[in-house]
Amino acid sequence: MRNTTTYDTAGEERPRAVLVSLVTDEVKRSGINTEYSLEELIALAETAGVEVLTTLTQNRETKDTKWFIGKGKVQELKVVADELGANTAIFDQELSGAQVRNLEEELDLKIIDRTQLILDIFAQRAKTREGIIQVELAQLSYLLPRLAGQGRNLSRLGGGIGSRGPGESKLETDRRHIRGRIDELRRQIAEVEKHRTLQRQRRKKSGTVQVALVGYTNAGKSTLLRQLTHADVYVQNQLFATLDPTSRTLELPGGREIVLTDTVGFIQNLPHHLIAAFRATLEEVNEADLVLHVVDASSAMLDDQIKVVEKLLEELGAGGKPEIRIFNKKDLCSPEQLEMLPPQDEQNLLISAYEQSDLDRLLERLQEELTGGTVKYRIPGARGDLASQLYRMGDVVSQEFEEEDVVYEVRLHKGEAEKYAYLLEDYKQ
Repeated sequence: MRNTTTYDTAGEERPRAVLVSLVTDEVKRSGINTEYSLEELIALAETAGVEVLTTLTQNRETKDTKWFIGKGKVQELKVVADELGANTAIFDQELSGAQVRNLEEELDLKIIDRTQLILDIFAQRAKTREGIIQVELAQLSYLLPRLAGQGRNLSRLGGGIGSRGPGESKLETDRRHIRGRIDELRRQIAEVEKHRTLQRQRRKKSGTVQVALVGYTNAGKSTLLRQLTHADVYVQNQLFATLDPTSRTLELPGGREIVLTDTVGFIQNLPHHLIAAFRATLEEVNEADLVLHVVDASSAMLDDQIKVVEKLLEELGAGGKPEIRIFNKKDLCSPEQLEMLPPQDEQNLLISAYEQSDLDRLLERLQEELTGGTVKYRIPGARGDLASQLYRMGDVVSQEFEEEDVVYEVRLHKGEAEKYAYLLEDYKQ
């Protein structure tokens, strides 16, 4: 018996979905935890406003090129969808255009795969011009090779499709329009990258130190940014609560200011179209002097989430960056979970973003990490110009007068110290 149709706030029929996962030998060899992946798909669907009715899992040696899960399983899905009143089927893996078309025709359902679902969530979350451009580029890059298989889903492109030329199919017109739009978006992205490069150069020139928050989605990065800097950022217990990167000034205990940047959360099987489109944003991590890897210490899949983040950091070329791992949400951990965590040391901190004492410990640790050690300089008393450089390089801990010289003990700051060190190399003791 069909359930009553529900509608969202815009008056449109709310997606009611059956979630489908295919487990093949290739997937098993990859080491992906398929049960957790399906749980994550449920969270993604709910984040996108989908009512999840049930899940189906199919085990096969290989995927069916025509039906993906096999004709028999498709018939089972059709019965389940009809009984529950589903209007959508969401697959945990990426589908080809032909598979989408075949499944749509057979099931009379809207067919969405994991990549498309994540892209839709990103489209909802993007607020800045840069974020909107990047999401649209990723969506169109995903759609173009699947255009022939989109069927009724093609209407989701909206208006603006170019007029049909003489003897030219509507499909080819669509392709031409999308290719043109992709070229325009890439041009706009190139302008964004140019602007971002100039910003980086200015930061380096001024000696500004940048720290990047990275981590699995919903690990608490935005909460940590807000608690540390009192930033007005959106915080919600859902996947991809924030999309656009946010940078705020953070004052360390010694009075020094650094720039703390929150980045988009990572996720298992993050669509490569998104990684490509957001590369300009994610490359902020490459420019950071220090990476704070925020981990949800209460997650049952903690180890897998850490591996996903580390792998993506490697792909972005930021694998060798100095890193502190922040195990967040200790207040949500069971005693057994706390016992399984690595011991707290210079590279691992266990905190709750809502405990001020933990935030104070983190700030002290940041100050230690961003200090380049203590160095003594002997400066001639007549060289006040050199003495002033020392105050730019770090914190002057002490100064002693010896005959006509002054001996300064300086706690160096990374960034500033590198910028001025060559001027004072001959005066170092």
